[in-house]
Amino acid sequence: MRALFLTNEYPPNIYGGAGVHVEYLSKELAKLIPLEVRSFHDQAFTEGQLTVQGTKIDGSAYAGGPKGFVSPLKALSTCLSFNGQGIDADLVHCHTWYTHFGGILAKLLYGVPFVLTVHSLEPLRPWKREQLGRGYDLSSWVERTALTMADAVVAVSRSTRDDVLRLFDVAPERVPIIPNGIDVDEYKAVEAPDVMDRFGIDRARPYVLFVGRMTRQKGLLYLLKAIEGLNPAMQVVLCAGESDTPELQRELEGMVADLRGRREGIVWIPEMVSRQTTIALYSHATVFCCPSIYEPFGIINLEAMACNTPVVGSAVGGITEVVVDGETGFLVDAGLSTEPPFDPTDGDGFAGHMAEAINRFAAAPELSREMGAKGRARVEEIYSWSSIAAQTLTLYEKLVAGEPIT
Repeated sequence: MRALFLTNEYPPNIYGGAGVHVEYLSKELAKLIPLEVRSFHDQAFTEGQLTVQGTKIDGSAYAGGPKGFVSPLKALSTCLSFNGQGIDADLVHCHTWYTHFGGILAKLLYGVPFVLTVHSLEPLRPWKREQLGRGYDLSSWVERTALTMADAVVAVSRSTRDDVLRLFDVAPERVPIIPNGIDVDEYKAVEAPDVMDRFGIDRARPYVLFVGRMTRQKGLLYLLKAIEGLNPAMQVVLCAGESDTPELQRELEGMVADLRGRREGIVWIPEMVSRQTTIALYSHATVFCCPSIYEPFGIINLEAMACNTPVVGSAVGGITEVVVDGETGFLVDAGLSTEPPFDPTDGDGFAGHMAEAINRFAAAPELSREMGAKGRARVEEIYSWSSIAAQTLTLYEKLVAGEPIT
């Protein structure tokens, strides 16, 4: 059995949960079978049964068209190159819509089974049009075509599977559920007072932590609104990477600047920090907040829970399957609209309820410790990468043998 991964992200080029998924799953699978990974960057190395090769396409050829077209057109060009390089694998496994065209071509040209993992769905991210313009129509077409053609559409949660079956013409027996995972040896509570001091975090006060990109999907806007209602003792640490658009980035940065002018204890880290720094921030946090309005799984919640930190999260998507309300944290009803753009119908109310949930930890360190310990136990029991790799390999074997997969 030889497998080929097609992915946009691969270390050191990681910016989201899908990239984290690919990184850890590939390493674990390579302990079981020969695995090749082709990425959109410039890696080139072999470690045991794992071979990683990047293909970096220059986007200058598309400079004359609308800016939003560059990313999707580069994705299609990269997928063409992946197939032109030749494929010697028993099946191809794609991650995110960027690589789906590569899987389509591999199935047609090389006659191998085509697997894709759904990390998110374009119809549920209508705000991407702000970034891509009509390029969003192209990404949606690629995704829809790929889901229809794939031999297996892996959903990372029950809610994601429900979304796939509701939105696309895909047979239920082709949609297995294999969740995200976590390396419990790497993600665990640490003592790192130097990290607290480096960012000016008061070690004597509790803090709520946010880690993520400044996108509408991640819901940072609603956490910023919630700050007004937080207990004054609670610090807020925002570890936020780049936004989808300059306009949204300016809007959120302006809100942070205004809040910092009116309230102390807001720590702004406008970058994606190293993994070890993130683990330190999780470990010292009183509570982690995941205010996403769309989250097929939410691997960041696993990361926080593995570091003994409880979670206050939106009751959306896969978050409700990872966080046990009242046991490993609290879930807050986002009250999302049923039509695009799927925003909360009462954003201020959503933010207010989130503030109330976070405040439950402000003066109750024992609650944080108790829920944090339960979260760690849940992660260890259910979400190890070795288990997820074994489930993935079983899927591969059934596909290659022509057996039913669900």
